[in-house]
Amino acid sequence: MAQLIALDYGSKRTGIAVTDDSQIIASGLTTVDTPQLFKFLHEYFSKHQVEAIILGDPKKLDGTATDSTAAVEALKNKLKETFGKPIHMIDERFTSKMAFQAMIDGGLSKKKRQNKALVDEISATIILQSYMG
Repeated sequence: MAQLIALDYGSKRTGIAVTDDSQIIASGLTTVDTPQLFKFLHEYFSKHQVEAIILGDPKKLDGTATDSTAAVEALKNKLKETFGKPIHMIDERFTSKMAFQAMIDGGLSKKKRQNKALVDEISATIILQSYMG
């Protein structure tokens, strides 16, 4: 089997999570500056076998598009064109709140909880766990 990789896209930063090769465990990998995302993915895919990309799908509470929806759709198309891997969209509503709560539950200090990059990485992990069911 190969890994799955999940992306929590943001205009500034993108959180990234991956599974193990057996697709049993989802773990936060890193957060990259969004302009560096494709460079990072090229390097990662050259070293690891990745079966599919899981992409957070931004929606408002009522299920309608958000300000980021068009950017995520463009990213989805560019990922497909560049890497040719299957892309699965997962509703990312509440992932940032869930990530922040996980940080509190995990006993992280207030200073560490203010680390937005860590929140993005944990959000990507939650998106990946949602996909894995």
